[in-house]
Amino acid sequence: MDLDAIDRRILKALQEDGRISNTDLASRIGMPATSLGDRLKRLRRNGYILGFSAKLNPQQLGFGLLVFIEVLLDKTTPDIFDRFAQAVRNAPEVLECHMVGGGFDYLIKTRIADMATYRQFLGEVILTLPGVKETRTYAVMEEVKNDGPLPI
Repeated sequence: MDLDAIDRRILKALQEDGRISNTDLASRIGMPATSLGDRLKRLRRNGYILGFSAKLNPQQLGFGLLVFIEVLLDKTTPDIFDRFAQAVRNAPEVLECHMVGGGFDYLIKTRIADMATYRQFLGEVILTLPGVKETRTYAVMEEVKNDGPLPI
């Protein structure tokens, strides 16, 4: 499905404010609410809109330390990839995990209370994942930009 200019304006507006009412969104876009409803259904059905959620303040909730972890596996076989991926999906502390090309196999993003909690997480979760040979940890000192919308 090709996106037209109206679809792009809808998606841009939703990235700015996912809680906007359909009436306000229709007014902002300049179209009838019924037509907007049809477009939203189509955008969801075709996978352009994956869902809606609230953006929470991690510091307020006790997750002040943001950490990225490079993971190098001891073997790169389909079985190890599958086992690793399934184990990561079952680890609620892992916010994101990406298989990457380059000098390591996966990049993991997590938020933890503090360095002592991270050390425990590293030993009890990350190093017990299937196939993990080596890790490198990068603690974030400052988040410069973390809410960039897609450039629609």
